[in-house]
Amino acid sequence: MLDIREADGGVTLRVRVQPRASRDELLGERAGALVVRLTAAPVDGEANDALLRFLARRLGRPPSSLRLTRGAGARDKVLRVEGVTAAAVRSCLGPAATEGRT
Repeated sequence: MLDIREADGGVTLRVRVQPRASRDELLGERAGALVVRLTAAPVDGEANDALLRFLARRLGRPPSSLRLTRGAGARDKVLRVEGVTAAAVRSCLGPAATEGRT
């Protein structure tokens, strides 16, 4: 199950990014983190920007409502999403919110 925590009108979400993939996609959950493949390279923040845009689309939120709070230079990141509940995030992510990958 995804580690999504509600606080102060939003949620935090752990994400594991796999850059330089053949397409942008959600892979599921691993150790409480959402696993996301991105076509962007991890250069000059490109993968971070792509991650925020991709998840904003999936969550139906404006990109400005998502903020990277930890892990800017790492594959493991923590995102803050304003104006949503944990239940809404799980609903928007669909099966990826509960599928486990090892």
